[in-house]
Amino acid sequence: MGEDANGLAPTLPPPPTTTDSGQSPQKRRRTSSTLDSTHTPNWKDTIDQVVQSIVSIRFSQVASFDTEGAETSEATGFIVDADLGLILTNRHVVCSGPFLGEAIAHDHEEVVVTAVYRDPIHDFGFLRFNPAHIRYMPISAIPLRPDLAHVGLDIRVVGNDAGEKLSILAGSISRLDRNAPDYGDLTYNDFNTFYLQAASSTSGGSSGSPVIDIYGRAVALQAGGHNRAATDFFLPLDRVCRALSCIQASLSPQSVPSPLVSSFTPPETIQSVPISVPRGTIQTQWLHRPFDETRRLGLHPATEAIIRQAFPEEIGMLVAETVVPEGPGDRCGLEEGDILIRVNGECVTHFVTLESLLDENVGGSLRFEVERGGVSIGFEVTVQDLHSITPDRYVECGGARMNELSYQLARAYCVPVRGVWVAEASGTFRLDGPDAGSIISHVDHQATPTLQDFIRVMQTIPDRALIPVTYHSIADVHTTNYAVVDVDKHWSSFRLVRRDDTGGVWSFTDIPTLPPPSAKKEGEGKVVPSVRFMELDPSLGKAADLVRSLVKVTFTMPLRIDGFPKDRKVGAGLVLDAGSGIVVVGRNIVPSTLGDVSITVADSLLVRAKILHLHPTHNLAFLQYDPADLGDTPIQTAGFSEERVAPGHRVTLLALNHNHRPICLETTVTDVSCVTIPMDATPRFRAVNVEAITLDTPLAQQCSSGLLADAEGRVRGLWLSYLGERNHSTGHDNEYHLGLPITPVLTTYREFIRVPEKGQGAKAGVVRYLDVEFSPIQMVQARQMGVGPKWVKAVEEANPARHQLFMVRRLEAGGLGKKTLQELDVILSIQGGANGVVTRLSELELAGSREDGDVVEMRILRDKQEMDVRVQVAQSDGKETGRVICWAGAVLQEPHRGVRQQSKQLPSMVYVSGRAKGSPAYMYGIVPTMWIMQVNGIPTPDLDTFMGVVKGCPDHSYVRLKIQTFDQVPMVLSVKQNMHYWPVVEMQRDATDECGWRKIEG
Repeated sequence: MGEDANGLAPTLPPPPTTTDSGQSPQKRRRTSSTLDSTHTPNWKDTIDQVVQSIVSIRFSQVASFDTEGAETSEATGFIVDADLGLILTNRHVVCSGPFLGEAIAHDHEEVVVTAVYRDPIHDFGFLRFNPAHIRYMPISAIPLRPDLAHVGLDIRVVGNDAGEKLSILAGSISRLDRNAPDYGDLTYNDFNTFYLQAASSTSGGSSGSPVIDIYGRAVALQAGGHNRAATDFFLPLDRVCRALSCIQASLSPQSVPSPLVSSFTPPETIQSVPISVPRGTIQTQWLHRPFDETRRLGLHPATEAIIRQAFPEEIGMLVAETVVPEGPGDRCGLEEGDILIRVNGECVTHFVTLESLLDENVGGSLRFEVERGGVSIGFEVTVQDLHSITPDRYVECGGARMNELSYQLARAYCVPVRGVWVAEASGTFRLDGPDAGSIISHVDHQATPTLQDFIRVMQTIPDRALIPVTYHSIADVHTTNYAVVDVDKHWSSFRLVRRDDTGGVWSFTDIPTLPPPSAKKEGEGKVVPSVRFMELDPSLGKAADLVRSLVKVTFTMPLRIDGFPKDRKVGAGLVLDAGSGIVVVGRNIVPSTLGDVSITVADSLLVRAKILHLHPTHNLAFLQYDPADLGDTPIQTAGFSEERVAPGHRVTLLALNHNHRPICLETTVTDVSCVTIPMDATPRFRAVNVEAITLDTPLAQQCSSGLLADAEGRVRGLWLSYLGERNHSTGHDNEYHLGLPITPVLTTYREFIRVPEKGQGAKAGVVRYLDVEFSPIQMVQARQMGVGPKWVKAVEEANPARHQLFMVRRLEAGGLGKKTLQELDVILSIQGGANGVVTRLSELELAGSREDGDVVEMRILRDKQEMDVRVQVAQSDGKETGRVICWAGAVLQEPHRGVRQQSKQLPSMVYVSGRAKGSPAYMYGIVPTMWIMQVNGIPTPDLDTFMGVVKGCPDHSYVRLKIQTFDQVPMVLSVKQNMHYWPVVEMQRDATDECGWRKIEG
C-alpha cells in the first residue's frame, strides 16, 4: 500500500457531484482512509485502515422525549470529517432528546461527543468531538460513496456489535429498494426512503456502523435488523451526504470546541455557529409500489409506458400511503393511493429525487401531478419547513414531561401535527390507561392545542390544586378521556427545556407560577360541601354501616426510596377516630413519609392528610386529616371487637375491589396462622411476625384492602395487601392479601399515637419492639431441637388450637437483638408471659410495648441448652428514612429497615436505593442494593462523609467508587459526573416544611 506526502493512503478520484460529501479533493486526501484503487485490495488491509476511523459510542438520552424514553446504550459511529471532528451514526443514537455520550477510539482513547444534528425523518445524525483530544493515534475520515452500492456488492459491517468493542461481519447487498423497516408502535420509524438489505447477522451495538466495500469506502449506514432472521437493513447515504455538506458549510476548524470541557459550557458563553440543514415536507408518506400494484390502483397504461421509457430499469412508482390531516398535502387535495407522476414537470419515481426537490424549495411551492383512478390531477403545494414540526423543547411539570406532538408520531397514526404529547407519564400526569400515548387537549377546561398554551394554563394553577384534564390516546381517537389530577409544584420542577446544538446541551428555564385569575380574596372562608355516603343494601347486615368508616387513601411518592417499586398507590383506610381524624392503612399503600397523602371520603370529597406513624414491623401506617375539612359529612368512628378471631368464625368482608369500589359479603375464616412474607432481591419493607387471617372466598384475593367485621358491625380485623417478591416471569410484584387481627392495631394506636385536645395535631410516640424476625416451629421440630417434655406439655395447655413455639429466624443487621440472641434460638418464655410459655406472636409483640424498661428477660433454648437472656428492646419514632441524596442519578440513603432485615452486616451507611434511567449511575453500572465504601480512595462510612468528598470532585470528572454488592462482592466503578443534568440534590425530613421535607440543591 502506497502513501502520499501526508502519510495517508491516497484516495480514489473525487466521486460525482451528486454524491460528493462536500469536502474539497485536497481535504479528502488529507482525511480519507480508503485504499489505493490501483493496487489489488484485500480485506485485511482495508480493515486495518478503516478501524482507526470507527468509534464505539456510549450514550444516554437523559429524559423521555418524543418517541423515545430515557435510556442508556451503546452503538457505533465513524469519522466523516477528521478536521471538524464529525462522526456519523444513527438518529436513534444521537437521540431526539437530551444527549450525553463519549466515543472510544480504536486505541481506547475516550473523547466527549455532543449532538450536532439528527435528521427529522431518516435514521442518521452527526456527533462532534474535538480532534485535538485524540493524541496517540492518527485519525482519518471514511469517505461516503452511496453511488457504489449495488446488488451483489461484497461488504463488511465493522462496528461495536453486541457490545463487543469491534466486530467484523460479512455479507452481500441483496436489495437496494426495500421500503423502510417498521420497528413497532410509539417509537421511531424511518420513512420516505429506500433501504438496502443484506444478510450479515448484526445485533445491538452495531447501530451506526459503516457498511464498507473492499476499498474502505462507506456505501451505506447500518441501521437495524430482523430479530428472527439474519437480515440487516442499511440506510442509503444520498441524503446523508447532503446533510454533511450543509454542516461543513456551517462549521470551520476554528469553531471546534476548546480543549477544556467546553462541550458542556452553557450556550450563552459560546459563539453561536448556526447549523442549517434545510428540510422540506408536505406531510405525506410515500411508498414505492411495483407496477403490478400501481395498475390495480388505476395507473394509466400510457403513463406506465412513459415512465418505463424514461427509466428502463424502473420497476415501480411512488404512491401516497399516508396524507397527514391538515398538512400541506391534505389542504391541496392529495389523497392516499395517489400515484406520483411528476413534480415541477419532472418525472419522479425515487425518494432521493423527491426529497431533493422538497429540501431545495422550503417555503416555496411545487407543482405535483398524480394519477387517481386513471385520472391525472395537478395542484400546487406549499413546502413546509420540516424542522418546524419536529419538537426541540419540552416542559417538565408535576414530575411528567410533555412536548409538542411530532410529525413522526402524527404520520404513524394519521392525526394532525398538533397537541401536547405526554412523553413521560408520571406524577401529576400519570393518566389512566397506558403509560405512553396520551395527548392532552384541555387542562382545567382550557384548550391546550400547543405547548405554549399548556404552559400558559399551568402557570395560573396553584400548587396542590385539583384540576380536570381532558386527553385521548393517539391510538384511539374515538375515545375522549377525563381525569382529575392533583397538581404538584412542591416536589418537582416546572420548567422549559430547550435544545441547543451549538453548545451540545439543553438549557433549563424555570417557569414562574402566576396568581390564578379567580383566586379568593384574603380572609375568605373555605366552603366545604356536605356529602353523603353511599348506602349498601340492608340485607348485608350491620357491617354495611361501616362504609361510613371506610375511606380511600392515595399516596404519591416523588422519589422512589426504601426499595419501593411504585410511585403511586391507592387503597382503603379505616377511620379509628373521626373526631381527631385518625386513619389506619397498610404500609403497602403508604410505605414512606416522603410523599403526599390524600383521603377521599364518600367518593366525593378529597382532603389532605399527614403521616403520623409507620409501624416498624407490622403492615400499618397511621394518618391524620383535619376533621374541619369534612364539614358536616357524616363520617364515623368504627366500633371494634378484640375477641380473638378463630377458624370457622363468620365475618363480613368490606373492602375496595380492583376498581376501588366497595364490596361487602359474608364469609368464613379458614385459618389464623403465622405467615412469612417472601423476600425480594431488592429489599423493601416486609411485615414480619405476622399473624394472618385467611378467608373462604376467592373474591378476597381481588380486594386489596378493607376490614373484617362481625354480625354486630364491629371491626374484628383489617384486610391488607402485603408486598412480596417480584415475579420475574411477568415482571410484576406479587401481593398477598391477608387479614390482620384488630388487637395490634388498637394497641399501637392507644399506646403510641398521642391525640391531644381538639384543634391540635396528633403526635406519634416512640414504639418499643423486638428487632427480631420469628418463625413458628411445630412440636416435632422442637423436640428434635431439644425442647423437653415439660415445655411440650406447657405448650399444649397454653394453646390447645395450635401447638407451636417460635424460633429466631433473622436478626436485623446492626439491631439490638443481635447483641444477645442468635439465629435458631427457640423462645420458651418471656418476662411477664401470661401462660409461662410463648405460643402466640401477640405475646412477643406485647413484650416490646411494655413500659418496664429497655430490656426484656427471656428463657431460650440454644444448642439444646436452656438459658436466660436479657434482650435489649429497640425503639422507633415511626418516621423511618429521613434523608435522601440524589447524586449522578443514583438515589442514596442509609440502609432502610428492609435492608437491615435481609443483611448479615452493614458494610456502609451509604446505600444505593435506586437509579434513574439515562443517568450516569445507569450508564456506568451503579445498581440498587450496592453499598458505596470509598470515593477516590477516601472511605465514606456515612452520608455526611460521602457528600463532603463528592462536592470536592470537579464537574465532568470521573469519580472512582469502591462499592460492595448486596452479596458482599467488592468492585470498583468509575462514574462521570454531570451537574448540568444531574446535580446533587439532598432531601431532608423537616417538620416545619409544608411537605414535611425540604430540598437542598448544590
